[in-house]
Amino acid sequence: MAYGIKLKVWGDFACFTRPEMKVERVSYDVMTPSGARGILEAIYWKPQIRWVIDRIHVLKPVQFTSIRRNEVASKASAATAKSAMKAGTGDIGIIIEEDRQQRAALVLRDVAYVIEAHFEITDMRFEKDGPEASRDDNAGKHLSIFNRRAKGGQYFHHPYFGCREFPVNFELIDGALPESTLPAGERDKDFGFMLHDLEFDQDPKTKAVKSTTPRFFRAEMKNGIIEVPPFHQALA
Repeated sequence: MAYGIKLKVWGDFACFTRPEMKVERVSYDVMTPSGARGILEAIYWKPQIRWVIDRIHVLKPVQFTSIRRNEVASKASAATAKSAMKAGTGDIGIIIEEDRQQRAALVLRDVAYVIEAHFEITDMRFEKDGPEASRDDNAGKHLSIFNRRAKGGQYFHHPYFGCREFPVNFELIDGALPESTLPAGERDKDFGFMLHDLEFDQDPKTKAVKSTTPRFFRAEMKNGIIEVPPFHQALA
């Protein structure tokens, strides 16, 4: 059984990076399903549920702006960290002043969306749930917890629009959806192929991720709404 929610999200800036851009960051025209999922998981996530994005409502016109951002050129190495753990000593830090790079970014500004989504109960169960635990009861519990956290502005970590310096404001919607300010001529648009999400290939025994495969879908906005197809229908 699916349990749905509607969440309004808005902010000053957003960057949903196109994967084909290797050096400079260039955002998609609108929020991606994986970006929407990340916002929901920041508010409430448990191993027993999986968030599924159904629709993305675009509430404001698409506007781009160019900025420059400081980024580090490298990332911490997992192999170096493991070696340091075994040896009990080692240098695993990154000195920002020595590894900083300034890059241009084409980002969105003044964005607002409504995320329509639902969650599904996964097969990950815990002994504390007990054999008598009902899946419907657990789903209702998770829905109540999410609604309470969203209404109270709670989160595990602050949700963001693609980059951590672009924070998200959010509000749970109980009634009618907010009106869109999209001009009549911009309500229908084909954004081309967009990243849907990543498919993780896990080792069945250790659950370690062996590889990731990006999946894409054709993002078409009709009357300001992007219908997100099921993940299994996305293209690899």
